[in-house]
Amino acid sequence: MRVLGALLREDVAGLRTRTTLVDRPDGSWLRLPTGPGRALLLPVREDGFQGARTARLPLLRQEPEGDDLTSSDAVLAALARLAAPEDAPGYAAFAEECRRDLDARELHATTEDVVLALLTESHGSRPAHWRGHAGALAHDTLAARTDHPVHPVSRGRKGLGADELLLYAPEFHPRFRLRWLSLPARSVTRSTGGAEHDTGAGGLSGAGPGETDPGLPDGWPTPAELGLPESRHGGHVLLPVHPLTAAGPLRDALAATGLARHAYLAERPLLDVVPTLSMRTVALAGLPGTHLKLPLATATLGLLNRRTVTPGSLRDGAAGQRLLEGVLRREPRFAGRVLLADETRYAHAGHELLAVLRRTQPTGLDDAAVLPLAALLAPAPDGRPVIGHLADRFHGGDQVALADAVLTLLLDWQTTLFGHGIALESHQQNISLVLGGGTDGPRLLLKDNDGPRVHTRRLADAWGCPEPTVGELGFADRRIRVTQDGPLADLFTTITVHLCAGSLAFGLAARGVAPLDLLLGLVRARLAEAIDRAAATRPGAAAVLRARVLDAPELPVKAMVTAGTLLTKARSGAADINKHYTTGPNYLLRKA
Repeated sequence: MRVLGALLREDVAGLRTRTTLVDRPDGSWLRLPTGPGRALLLPVREDGFQGARTARLPLLRQEPEGDDLTSSDAVLAALARLAAPEDAPGYAAFAEECRRDLDARELHATTEDVVLALLTESHGSRPAHWRGHAGALAHDTLAARTDHPVHPVSRGRKGLGADELLLYAPEFHPRFRLRWLSLPARSVTRSTGGAEHDTGAGGLSGAGPGETDPGLPDGWPTPAELGLPESRHGGHVLLPVHPLTAAGPLRDALAATGLARHAYLAERPLLDVVPTLSMRTVALAGLPGTHLKLPLATATLGLLNRRTVTPGSLRDGAAGQRLLEGVLRREPRFAGRVLLADETRYAHAGHELLAVLRRTQPTGLDDAAVLPLAALLAPAPDGRPVIGHLADRFHGGDQVALADAVLTLLLDWQTTLFGHGIALESHQQNISLVLGGGTDGPRLLLKDNDGPRVHTRRLADAWGCPEPTVGELGFADRRIRVTQDGPLADLFTTITVHLCAGSLAFGLAARGVAPLDLLLGLVRARLAEAIDRAAATRPGAAAVLRARVLDAPELPVKAMVTAGTLLTKARSGAADINKHYTTGPNYLLRKA
């Protein structure tokens, strides 16, 4: 049903625009003509989150035969027959994604008891007391076992089987060791918090032979510990490599860059790590506040949504962080309430599989509960949602009060950013909630700021400076700079409103915590308050949000299946597959 609901929302094969609504004794159906006297019928029910309607059982029916198509393979085969011949590979690819997702769900089910027992043994039975960055990794595991709010087959990963998932995926909370690649220092570009530069002689951060580099975390291996020949102890760089990349894709990357003859892959794996919610990012087991983002030759949330790490994205993440730091300097009321991970240290050898980002999480959170927003609705080991445990500890058991506090800060911050001409790709996996740790009220922790949209004229007006170019801001991706409000408002709506706020409201209502209208009214009220506050200093930006979000008849919705798998970029017209949209109902109007 999730798959057909997404296809209906994205109007695949005309399921929205070419169908006729038919009322039958068991409810409503959409009839899609497929030829003389022939049709596909889709049973639907009212929805309201991303689409006005969504699919229900018995899924898709063929007429006049009356056959019910109840598998993803059968459904996609029927819809593919209505598509253009050049789109057939996309339908086949999506059918494979559906099969991988089903396999992953079965694996989740069979391992659930073991994984939850492991989390309880390691961190305790009360998720609200899973502390600091080590506890965050346990929350990541719970979040990885829940569905994405929009993408219908989010649990599968391209090209990875059960054995590889068990060894390396966050939903199984494994621990493993990294591989290490020695490269000539001249071939590696790095950033240690400032501008990019060549490494020169020595290790990853430029230390010479025999020197201790203060920029590297404890436990970072030396060439001698890896068993490398003495000729590689100086003048070379050690890049950590994910075992899945070292197992095969690394060879092609080295050949493509001309580095195959100059590279040396150490046979000895060293440095224990634990995967975070983003599988390609791992945390050092001994220093869980230090993360390494390592490229993987796989894809999630769509065939085209590759998990590699391009050199440009590393530069853009550092530039995005500096931009947010500039906002925080100008908006002191968020000091200590909005925290940023440091993502200005990285290295790459000019290829999307030869790169590493070193993320350093803020210190001082050892006694706090730290978790991604994606974990709030995840079942804890006792079956209750995590937000219930957090509410018991921090809000007297009132889950709505906790949600209210989170929404108040989240919408205030993101609306303030909009006033500065900035919208972030800060979805429910990229924003962490921080509770406790000696501070009253919630805090937000942001990471992965490499895909924003920046309205440079609004930024210049807010900062009182000449309008900057994208290069002057430090970004490599020219799509980041926009000159109109539309791309900013679309990103704000699809990420902050839908994936963070709306999904929380609908999820709490589905779990019986409170009526949906009450929860949506809360989202609208907190967003309206934030817009009113912004209007005092940024009236133009506030007016845009009021018109395009609060009072719009429809809202943009991510078309993730169409842009990510079904169609090529040339066919979909998507300049950015993560920012390609259809439309859906404005559920915030329910309490207007």
